[in-house]
Amino acid sequence: MSDLPILVAASALEKSPANVRKTSDPQADARLEANIADRGIIQNLVGVPVARKKGQYRITAGGRRLDAVHRLIAAGTLPDDYVVPVLVLKNAKDAVEISLSENFFRLDMNPAQACRAFRDVIEIEGKKPADVAKRFGVTERFVLGRLRLASLAEPIFDALEAGKITLDVAKAYASTSDTARQVAVYDIMTRGYFQDNVNEIRRQLAAHSYRGNDPQALLVGREAYLAAGGRIDEDLFSDEGTQRWLDTQIVDELATARMAEAAEALRQRDGFGEVRPIVAARVPYHATLGFERLRGEVPELTEEQAARKEELEAEIERWNDAVDSGNFEALGDDEERIEALEKELSDLTDRCEILADDQKGQALAYLVIGEDGVPCVHETFYAVPVETAEDGDAVDENGDGDEGDGQADDFVEPDDSDERPALNQRLIERLAMMKTELLALHVASDPAFALDLATFILADTSSHQFPRAPSELRGPTPARLIHGFESGTPAADQWDRLAEGLDRSWQEHRQLIERYDAFLALPDAARSTWLGWAIARTLQAVPHGRQEASFLDHLGVQLDIDVAAWWRPTALTYFDKISKAALLDLFEEIGGADLKSRYAGSKKHDLAAAAERLFAGDVLVEAEVKDKALIWLPEPMRFDHSAPAGSEGAALADEPLEEVSAEDGETAPLSAAA
Repeated sequence: MSDLPILVAASALEKSPANVRKTSDPQADARLEANIADRGIIQNLVGVPVARKKGQYRITAGGRRLDAVHRLIAAGTLPDDYVVPVLVLKNAKDAVEISLSENFFRLDMNPAQACRAFRDVIEIEGKKPADVAKRFGVTERFVLGRLRLASLAEPIFDALEAGKITLDVAKAYASTSDTARQVAVYDIMTRGYFQDNVNEIRRQLAAHSYRGNDPQALLVGREAYLAAGGRIDEDLFSDEGTQRWLDTQIVDELATARMAEAAEALRQRDGFGEVRPIVAARVPYHATLGFERLRGEVPELTEEQAARKEELEAEIERWNDAVDSGNFEALGDDEERIEALEKELSDLTDRCEILADDQKGQALAYLVIGEDGVPCVHETFYAVPVETAEDGDAVDENGDGDEGDGQADDFVEPDDSDERPALNQRLIERLAMMKTELLALHVASDPAFALDLATFILADTSSHQFPRAPSELRGPTPARLIHGFESGTPAADQWDRLAEGLDRSWQEHRQLIERYDAFLALPDAARSTWLGWAIARTLQAVPHGRQEASFLDHLGVQLDIDVAAWWRPTALTYFDKISKAALLDLFEEIGGADLKSRYAGSKKHDLAAAAERLFAGDVLVEAEVKDKALIWLPEPMRFDHSAPAGSEGAALADEPLEEVSAEDGETAPLSAAA
């Protein structure tokens, strides 16, 4: 090659057949073209002279750049006499090798380096995102997205730069700007089998938020949510429907109020005995457990509807015959039309039961949220359950108790005398999950207790008594209240370490008998650990207030679990999920009116962060206030509900329980393993 490139008019250049790149990417070519239009040719082309055509050259390396220049000249962006730097090969026989070398040894820039480069161009060189987008032939949104990636939490960005994760995985983590949440999810995912599953990453990040197209969000409405102070994570990789609504407590409160209003309006309009709103798209199984279903009548089709049904069936039958015979010409482009006809037929034939007027007064209806965010009546109706007193006797209208033979309703009516704001269902379920993790850990740590518990549950379940103990002793873990929920609490971490420490050597054998014999050969301590783990993992999380939750509470008291030593409320797990008024009342409960007034002017998220520090003991306050904060627990996280945490009544739980000896009637302390 010559020592220096020469300037040659683009009109005198053509691509050489020796150029090894035969295909290209239209989008990449468009970006290259935009950059050349703004900056010109930055890197020279390589070519060979055309025989018997002085001043003419064939380009063996740089064909994409030459094509871009020709397109820009044709569009009038560059002048007709635009010149291009060309490095001329002395030996034309090297043309193919030079073209291959240029493409073969090219190393694509690491995505992390590209993101950082975009950031430096804007921050250091003072360029605007719109200008950078124009020069690189991309949209401004693309540039902003790369800036968002450059702001990823450090461990995730380092993984992208090292090639440990792909660009798509990095984009999934960037779906939230909360770097603390990014790191928390990254730590979870790197320990699992689905660490590169983009959908799972997004789902984990969204565990404490709503999407804009979730039924609850559609019910509330974007404007109402923002007006109430809600925040939206403006995800540059998503549209309005998939952006995250961060303040779930606001969504829950607004949705609960909307559904309550709609339920009352429905009750008054249609005359139902009771309408219960469910702030979800379906009615949970436990909400109707033991209820008597009311059967209505499916209305007969009118003459017009019956005639239309026959027409639809005939048209669909002709379509199916054409498909079966392979006569696709007769089908035409009517596939969408046939789908519409099938839906119309389904609506005609799958008709909901209708209750008679005299049934509605005794009916319990559930109001749920449709997928479009519109409240709708669930298709199944139930008889209004008879309210029961605490002793299980039915209560009539005069308040007198009558004996009943039905099962007790597990719905707990809130105490009107308690003026504290009620906790929303989503928060209660989260607290139930964390509380049961703590209980499971203590059951697993006490094999003797676990053995007694297992014996009781097996005997009790076999007798078909109700309510059953909240356990699935048949082996598999029960369904979780919240799919994919990860609490990140010390109890959860300790549970993982316990599971990792199990002696799994017997599982290496392929035959069932061999595995069984190997398991029996384990030391007693190893088998005991397996017993505790196997029993503990069956415990079900039951939201506070449900009938079965009292059994879990009793187990926690028996095990003498110090909840405050294992679990402290944080902004993420509790304080972000309750209202500002409830937070201020909590400050007053712990530190009096002075502490409440000190934080009265704080914004909701700042108040939640302050509460996290206060209840973790990281705030300089009076010793008495700090002691109360360090032992305070929300009601659903306490195992002993006889008195508020920290009171004299609660202190009685620390006293050993007593049992009566079967032999002499004397009392003796009852240990947790008894």
